[in-house]
Amino acid sequence: MEPVTVYTTGPSCVKCTMTKRMLDGAGIPFVEVNVRENPAAYAYITEELGYSMAPVVVVDEQDHWCDVRPDQIDRIAKRAILPSDAT
Repeated sequence: MEPVTVYTTGPSCVKCTMTKRMLDGAGIPFVEVNVRENPAAYAYITEELGYSMAPVVVVDEQDHWCDVRPDQIDRIAKRAILPSDAT
């Protein structure tokens, strides 16, 4: 599975930390991007994707969400195991 991208506001973001722990627990690889340190990333999640809060998890151009979403993490974990069965 290709790594997902987790856009965070840094280590003080509780929801960001929870999301990263859930991804780790599900065995989903990820790359973290701190939007406070990366203006282009901030513009991407706010202007292109339309989100106003962190974390933002991007699987691909059509598959992304914001906030703590265990249901979405479970969905992509299942897709990694059984790609033809996940929706």
